[in-house]
Amino acid sequence: MEKVDIKIKFKCNNKCSFCVQGDKRHRFKDKTFTKVKQELSEGRVTGAETIVFTGGEPTLHKDIFKLIEFSKKIGFKTVQIQTNGRMFFYKNFCKEIISAGANEFNPSLHGSTEDIHDFLTNAQGSFVQTVKGIMNLKSLGAKVITNSVLTEKNRKDLPKLGKLLTSLGVDCYQFAFPHILGSALENYKWLVPRKSKLNPWLKCALDYGLQAGIQVYTEAIPFCFMKGYEDCIAEIFMPNAKVFDADFKMNDFKNYRLTRGKVKGPNCRKCRYFSVCEGPWVEYPRLFGWDEFKPVNL
Repeated sequence: MEKVDIKIKFKCNNKCSFCVQGDKRHRFKDKTFTKVKQELSEGRVTGAETIVFTGGEPTLHKDIFKLIEFSKKIGFKTVQIQTNGRMFFYKNFCKEIISAGANEFNPSLHGSTEDIHDFLTNAQGSFVQTVKGIMNLKSLGAKVITNSVLTEKNRKDLPKLGKLLTSLGVDCYQFAFPHILGSALENYKWLVPRKSKLNPWLKCALDYGLQAGIQVYTEAIPFCFMKGYEDCIAEIFMPNAKVFDADFKMNDFKNYRLTRGKVKGPNCRKCRYFSVCEGPWVEYPRLFGWDEFKPVNL
């Protein structure tokens, strides 16, 4: 196992319309310091060298600095914070979390404007805080890998978002198709874009990063939609991960994606990428069917 993913709390100061965690913020308390230490130690036994703290919003956990310090103490080399980025608005917080040992940051930005981002996060002022947070982290020399969820609301804004992320000097940015569970399932009728309509907006957004020499990726978009951009498909490069969720443990997230999380359609075997493509999240074709998926000729 190469990576460990621990969800340390489920409460969040955003309430994103696409949040796959749904109502877990109301059902689960923060994990205790002792509990997370146990999960960190179990994950480290597998030989993993990367730990990802996520949630909910992990920067709001009262023991976040102690957990980072413990992670480094037991041998994790990369400590990534998967976050909405709002706490990084405060530069002293950035300095403290870097000093504790965090060395990779994964803030989320979902639009190039306040109107779009704040609408999707249901949190007024979150755009300003996240953008300033990215700027603060970069000014301190931190590695920043952003994530943006693809929605019908931001579909046509993607080129401007790619341009903004490039101008902010992020090290990598990724566009992730929503996993239609939790809040995303509740809102799917207006929220989830049809994959066939994402082009050319998505590819134009990727071009900004590619031309600037920035790594850019997509997640949960099959090869048949990515002609000419196959090297941007994140699943090719994703490390195996052990996931500690609220009340269950997933020993191999890649195996979950391949056996239960994602699915291939009736014509996928005809595609030249059948052996390497994971297909869409299983919920997508259940809602929209398979008509959009056209196998790439052998």
